[in-house]
Amino acid sequence: MAQPLRVLIAKPGLDGHDRGALVIAQGLRDEGMEVIYTGLRQTPEQIVNTAIQEDVACIGLSSLSGAHLELFPEVVRLLKEQQADDILVIGGGVIPEEDIAVLEAQGIAKVFTPGTRIETVAEFIRTHVRLRPLDESPAASVTVLGLDHVGIAVHRLEDALPLYTGLLGLKVTHEETVEDQGVRVAFLAAGGTNIELLEPVRDSSAVAKFLAKRGPGIHHIAYAVPDVQTALNQANSAGYHVLDESPRRGAHGKWVAFVHPKDTFGVLMEFCQSSQAGDRT
Repeated sequence: MAQPLRVLIAKPGLDGHDRGALVIAQGLRDEGMEVIYTGLRQTPEQIVNTAIQEDVACIGLSSLSGAHLELFPEVVRLLKEQQADDILVIGGGVIPEEDIAVLEAQGIAKVFTPGTRIETVAEFIRTHVRLRPLDESPAASVTVLGLDHVGIAVHRLEDALPLYTGLLGLKVTHEETVEDQGVRVAFLAAGGTNIELLEPVRDSSAVAKFLAKRGPGIHHIAYAVPDVQTALNQANSAGYHVLDESPRRGAHGKWVAFVHPKDTFGVLMEFCQSSQAGDRT
């Protein structure tokens, strides 16, 4: 059985006419698809963020304003930047014939012009999206030893620590700067697990980008595993989008790797392995 096919219909830019987009949205619903309509005047960033959060298989872009050559490729670029370029992107609206080849060369899978039948659009989506079967599971599930920590992104450790050490009475057990990830971290013991506060030390870090988009909050959940590479292989074989091909060093000298949040219901998943347990060269 295949997972439900989810499609996002979006109107980027200043185009104020959405009758055609609404017709497409309803038509695809009639074809048995789950359709999300974002409304008018959406930025490419808003469209991509919604597509990832809603775990859609396809984005349908509609434009009548003439800005398709700028806005459509920008959505494709942002999907690649977010490592979500497995999402199919199609376009439609009043698109001049000479612009269609340009758009398709820049990653728009297909451009549909006025008069195209809904059945044609639906069939193209069905035959070109990449879906993971719901009943397909890895040969073996990941062995989880327990919850290692919850990562929380903050602007400044000094501002956040009083909440945890004062109000909650937790103790800081470890602090360090992880240079390759561009963060300064503080760990606090909380019962049988830990809280990791992450402060970005450069604007290009993943945590800095997270804060710019979402503000402070839960950044990731980390699970302790006996072997990170094995966990990565199992997640990858099950069709999940892994962000690391091989483990890398994280805080505490542990081996770590991540699974993309678009496949884990919006929360970045980390696998971590103690450096003392079966350390690798």
